[in-house]
Amino acid sequence: MPHDALPPDPFAGDPEDPALSLGSPDEDHDHPPMDDVERAELIGDLSDLAVYQALLEHRGVRGIVVDCGECQEPHYHDWALLRSSLEQLLSDGRMRPHEPAYDPDPTAYVSWEYCRGYADGVTATEGAR
Repeated sequence: MPHDALPPDPFAGDPEDPALSLGSPDEDHDHPPMDDVERAELIGDLSDLAVYQALLEHRGVRGIVVDCGECQEPHYHDWALLRSSLEQLLSDGRMRPHEPAYDPDPTAYVSWEYCRGYADGVTATEGAR
């Protein structure tokens, strides 16, 4: 997905951009390059995400919730935002920060594990026919 699918940077070209103190986005900030195994896993995650969205979106599921190890809070990711973040990680080796979901309905999001179990159940049911 092209980066223009992401919201524009409100500080683009601004010499007073507060993020300038963080250094260039091209600098490596403790992000070693992705190896072939990590790249393959990420591609698999993107493929799985497409399946999960196809199975669950029409059932009212808006996306995936992830428990953040840093802040100990759940993070709610709509399908498109998560796909965009994963694609950016694949192309750039890191994700840009993004705004959290505003006042998300926790009942509209499920965990990655739930998605995997749901997909496995659908596959098993279809295979039993």
